[in-house]
Amino acid sequence: MKQILLFVIIVCSLQACEERDIKIPKQRGYFRIDLPERNYQQFSEKGFPYSFQIPAYSRVEVDSDAGAEPYWINVQFPSLKATVHVSYRTLNGNLDKIVEDVHYLAFKHEVRADAINTKEFHYDEKHVHGLLFDIKGEAASVLQFCVTDSTKNFVRGALYFNVPPNKDSLAPVVEFIREDIIEMISSFEWKK
Repeated sequence: MKQILLFVIIVCSLQACEERDIKIPKQRGYFRIDLPERNYQQFSEKGFPYSFQIPAYSRVEVDSDAGAEPYWINVQFPSLKATVHVSYRTLNGNLDKIVEDVHYLAFKHEVRADAINTKEFHYDEKHVHGLLFDIKGEAASVLQFCVTDSTKNFVRGALYFNVPPNKDSLAPVVEFIREDIIEMISSFEWKK
């Protein structure tokens, strides 16, 4: 009897020491995003009433949507799966109405936003005045801007990604493109 009991204890001890595969769930991760080297070139299309610097790693396409108006373009960032939609309006004493529309379009994202920060830009020597709306959270458009000379010209831009909005995974790309948009605004010029 003692031998059987000893045998059972030895077998149980050996089984307790047996190597087992314990399944541990993988942590959620995000793909590594290789950001391109910053380099800018002038966008100055013939016949357009404006020009500005765009990143060399972007490309400009004339907006061909059914509702597109003259001088509307899309600045596409293919490697970052992002597009800045740029629209142009001629002012006819309607600056207040257009600015109101811009605020409405930016704050329409308030439902999904954690915060909306606004930054003003003024380049008096070039007659360029602008606003940048920095929309924090999982909104569809996290950066929007407008630029005007306050008398004749008005441009609005909005950044959209071609992927679901996830603020954690998009954060490095948003920070990167924010600098590009600030460069676009600061280099903005109106053509005669």
